[in-house]
Amino acid sequence: MSCLRKYHCRAFSYIQTRSSYGHSRSLNRDIANDVTEVERRARALRVLDIISSKSGEASHRQNDFGEFLKTDSRRLRSQAVSEDCDLSRTNHGVSSVLEEVLLEEDSSSFVNGGKGWSFDAYGLSSALSSCGSKREFKTGYGFHCIALKNGLISDVYVGSSLVVLYRDSGEVDNAHKVFVEMPEKNVVSWTAMISGFAQEWRVDICLKLYSEMRSSTSDPNNYTFTALVGACTGSGALGQGRSVHCQTLQMGFKSYLHISNALISLYCKCGDLKDAFRVFDHFENKDVVSWNSMIAGYAQHGLATQAIKIFEVVMPKSGTKPDEITYLGVLSSCRHAGLVKEGRKFFSLMTEHGLKPQLNHYSCLVDLLGRFGLLQEALELIENMPMEPNSVIWGSLLFSCRVHGDVWMGIRAAEERLLLEPECAATHVQLANLYASVQYYKEAAAVRKVMKDKGLRTNPGCSWIEINNVVFMFKAEDGSNCRMLEIVHVLHCLVDHM
Repeated sequence: MSCLRKYHCRAFSYIQTRSSYGHSRSLNRDIANDVTEVERRARALRVLDIISSKSGEASHRQNDFGEFLKTDSRRLRSQAVSEDCDLSRTNHGVSSVLEEVLLEEDSSSFVNGGKGWSFDAYGLSSALSSCGSKREFKTGYGFHCIALKNGLISDVYVGSSLVVLYRDSGEVDNAHKVFVEMPEKNVVSWTAMISGFAQEWRVDICLKLYSEMRSSTSDPNNYTFTALVGACTGSGALGQGRSVHCQTLQMGFKSYLHISNALISLYCKCGDLKDAFRVFDHFENKDVVSWNSMIAGYAQHGLATQAIKIFEVVMPKSGTKPDEITYLGVLSSCRHAGLVKEGRKFFSLMTEHGLKPQLNHYSCLVDLLGRFGLLQEALELIENMPMEPNSVIWGSLLFSCRVHGDVWMGIRAAEERLLLEPECAATHVQLANLYASVQYYKEAAAVRKVMKDKGLRTNPGCSWIEINNVVFMFKAEDGSNCRMLEIVHVLHCLVDHM
């Protein structure tokens, strides 16, 4: 039973912390340049009182498998899911079936509509897949226990379903434990494991697994390569991404759409727009994702003219209809280039084409207006939005206020953002600095004290560079790099030359 505890001691112990911070948009509606000093100070104190309040208590971790693990395994074998029954399609649902297994004391009375159940590999694999698709992860952990008790953990389909389940729940390390102990692996289990580490941008492990996969009896498929390219994209490993690209060509995966889309994204995000466009241009069966990736790539590098040309000229000729993501890319290109007139036009064009602007589109337009100095128009847009603004939108306005020196609107934006995201250390620092700039030293000190009491610290910035297919990451005030002495020596040499 130690292995069960090793895997599942946290199965039903998710902590759900909910903030108790109140939020009233009307609190900030009356701020303007003509309000009195007393009103401003009172407002600041009210906001400080809200952001310094204690968050809701987190629920205690529990282990709900205690009694279940003590159950006689022979009784569980008799309480079964039949071989011809797909649990994902049963009227009871997977959570109901598991609940009956856990609570039923008399195995002879465990029936479903008069039909006996028997746990087999097909039924458990089906149940685990259903848990993953419905995001009922805690139920899936229970079926993992059943698989262990019934000796089905060695089945390749059950094992693969478990790897996918833990991967999708964010428990990548537990997924790897299951994967390592699988006596037999197929392309699904290999790909699921690679994609799990790819989601965390752990490209070295992904490539190591891929190498092991090539040495096994399983051959990679198109989804395997898509996951590998995604890992390289997230890690900024352009050289390793090129190697994966060569592998796809050698193994005949050139014509797969999602691999091409992943490669476009890789080259765009790593700054190689020439190769990105080469992949894009040579692929005939483009879909809307292909167009979106190319537009977003140009937008990311400030090439608004190219992004707008693709959207207005080239894309319509292909017959591909733009979606919300397409407009987000075009608005982003306008934002980076400061094209206010064009940004307004494309934002209005969305509605004309039957697309409803979402928070991300409003955020782009607010940022565009704010960067151009149209702070009042940006604020009015936020106040007239059909949905509640999120912390990102207020953060965009805060940044623009800092750039253009509008202290009072900046204070409002910082306060609004803290009401939505009270644990954001960077916003605390910005608000304290804004208070200090208008001689609100008492309020600035109170914000600093809140940060200290909560133990909030700003996350250090980081950058990375790829040399000889190895990615080196650097953080502010971080001396953990194994080649730090060499780096410092080079810096000293550069300083001497300067």
